[in-house]
Amino acid sequence: MRFHDTNVRHDAVARLRAGAKNADVAHALGVPLGTIGYWRHMDRAKRGECPGRHDPRCPRCDGCELDETAYAYLLALYLGDGHIIQYSGHRVPSLMITCDDNWPGLTDDCETAMRSVFPGNSVCRATKKGCHNVKVYSKHLWCMFPQHGPGKKHERPIVLEGWQQRIVDEHPWEFIRGLIHSDGCRVTNWTTRIVGSERKRYEYPRYFFANKSDDIRGLFSDTLTKVGVEWTVLARGSEPFNISVARKASVVLMDQHIGPKY
Repeated sequence: MRFHDTNVRHDAVARLRAGAKNADVAHALGVPLGTIGYWRHMDRAKRGECPGRHDPRCPRCDGCELDETAYAYLLALYLGDGHIIQYSGHRVPSLMITCDDNWPGLTDDCETAMRSVFPGNSVCRATKKGCHNVKVYSKHLWCMFPQHGPGKKHERPIVLEGWQQRIVDEHPWEFIRGLIHSDGCRVTNWTTRIVGSERKRYEYPRYFFANKSDDIRGLFSDTLTKVGVEWTVLARGSEPFNISVARKASVVLMDQHIGPKY
């Protein structure tokens, strides 16, 4: 990870306050664009000016329109790799989704979903070693993600509210896609068989999903069942944390709607 001198950060913040664009500051100082965006957000947060201060309208509080397709996907990303935090002294909490740099398309999809669900708020990326944290600030995160609470997700109940379950029921594949993108994968397994006295190798694709939360695994498997995907539980030792989709017809169905990460 590259660390930047404090003077560089102060110089960047001064330019941003003067009205310079993020891209221009990044180019002038040789700092990644995502880092400049993060510094801007942190500076605005310290001054009480971060996105959300003007209280953009909320689908839950104000009844404004919600992109439910994007929300189903973002909800799944939150359940897998997201958390809501509010730093001391910050007036507005932030939703942060951690995205592996091996899957740049996933990071793009995450940012697009955030912008669709929170059109009145700014979205930024913070560069970390091997990943990007995609973030949005909003006073209404508690409204949109009521599953937030103290402690780790697998140590507390995770239950969807009625309005969330309706969205998942209407957009099941986006929900499944988000869970696969966060805690799942598509892999190619192989085995050998004796055919005509000769041992031959066979390869076959399958999907895996792993999460320690019984509730989150239940949401995933229940949604798979509703769309006609057959699944099984694979236990490592005595811990049934893995869900597998391996039957040919079900893998074909998953490929039509999900596919490998990219």
